[in-house]
Amino acid sequence: MANALPLIVALVAAAGCAALASATSYTVGDSQGWTTTGVDYSSWASRNTFVVGDTLVFNYVSKAHTVTEVSKAGYDACSGANALSDDDTGSTTITLQTPGTHYFICNVPGHCASGMKLAVAVSASPSGTAPSAGALQVPAMASVVAAAAGAAIKLALF
Repeated sequence: MANALPLIVALVAAAGCAALASATSYTVGDSQGWTTTGVDYSSWASRNTFVVGDTLVFNYVSKAHTVTEVSKAGYDACSGANALSDDDTGSTTITLQTPGTHYFICNVPGHCASGMKLAVAVSASPSGTAPSAGALQVPAMASVVAAAAGAAIKLALF
């Protein structure tokens, strides 16, 4: 039973990695990136399903654009006056940490008005609803594997 310890450790590590790997990274605007021309960000967002833990990667020319997270009012008015966050480094990664709609604009004058704005609806789970009591989730499975590993370790010590 002592030889089972490395296997148990590997299972616990794999379960933890599986939980982290469940998040998806989306490149905003796909190959065109975050730009003033050629991308309909509303259509782009509607083709994707976003959940808590996913990341948005904005690729753009540094200092030529911004990724400014704003409220709905800021989004509607194309105003970054009360921005939640703001970056102009050329590659901005945002981790979606809460469910709900998140709003992003380019705060360079005229860019948002020309369509450089993005609203993404973020769900708490992949189905868009809370999981049912019988649903199997990767994080829940990680807990089961960890509990089983603990029990196996105790057995191995006897």
